[in-house]
Amino acid sequence: MDVLVLIDKLDDLVHNARPVPLTDQVRVDREEIYDLLDQMRATIPEEIKQARWIVKERQEMLEEAKREAERVVREAREQQARLVSDEEVTKQAERAADEIVEDARAREREIRLGAEDYADDILSTLEVNLEKFTAAVRRGRDRLAGRDEEPLDESE
Repeated sequence: MDVLVLIDKLDDLVHNARPVPLTDQVRVDREEIYDLLDQMRATIPEEIKQARWIVKERQEMLEEAKREAERVVREAREQQARLVSDEEVTKQAERAADEIVEDARAREREIRLGAEDYADDILSTLEVNLEKFTAAVRRGRDRLAGRDEEPLDESE
């Protein structure tokens, strides 16, 4: 289950809880709170695992781009070596090789930046979700702590 759904459930539970008379406190079912917290604890590692997978995918994309750039450079150098026989052909080959190398570097840079942006977006989303989760837990604990300070006798 998604952490945000669980946070919404926790928020609803606290929001719809019965008020304690003559206070701004509410009564919540402790077991329901603990159940939601347990579900959150079970869900967060999955989202962290997904973020790690994204980082791994980004790394693989960067490695693939580097291998591609190295292959292109190698092919350019091989082509250049074949064309060394004539000075003009050699100059053309050098220019072509430089263009291929520059294109490969630009492509690698573009792929790397795109992968980094993608990973950053995913990690940013995870960070926001974790902050919301933490805030919801803090609100719930604050409300529970406030309830524990109230007298147990409701007839007052």
